[in-house]
Amino acid sequence: MQALAVFCGSKDGNDPLFTQHTEALGTLMARHNVTLIYGGGNVGLMGTIANAVLNGGGKVTGVIPQLLADRERSHEGLTELLIVPDMHTRKRKLYEWCDAAIILPGGYGTLDEFFEMVTWNNLAIHDKLIFILNTNDFYTHLLAHIEKMYAEGFLYEWPWEKIRVLSEPGALLPYIMSV
Repeated sequence: MQALAVFCGSKDGNDPLFTQHTEALGTLMARHNVTLIYGGGNVGLMGTIANAVLNGGGKVTGVIPQLLADRERSHEGLTELLIVPDMHTRKRKLYEWCDAAIILPGGYGTLDEFFEMVTWNNLAIHDKLIFILNTNDFYTHLLAHIEKMYAEGFLYEWPWEKIRVLSEPGALLPYIMSV
């Protein structure tokens, strides 16, 4: 795995473990030369993951739409920052440039990116592993709902074929070493 897209909040959230796990993930990525591909902001968990990778000597590519460049305050210290015209272009670039993606705690935008990536897997637009870092059970209800969608006959394949749920950042290490 050479490049990992990280989708996460532009806020820190209320649980300090969100930030701790984000920092640990960034450190792990830098240590194993995995380039961070992310939304380009310098605030919230987005800023935390970028800073952790950079502080570890790693590479970071940010992709941010002009609309959010000022609102989320673009991170100016990245290896590369691309400002694009809209959210659709941002998501397409993030998906194209990564080998896999990981979902950290976040809000609507994080869920949008997660579900679009899962949908694109389902439609064979791409075929990439998606990880969910379920820090302190943040996504447990969502995971149960996904299983309900499958049980009720609304999904074409078992959802855990291409989605891996991790409880802590270190659980990603075997995938980094083998994918």
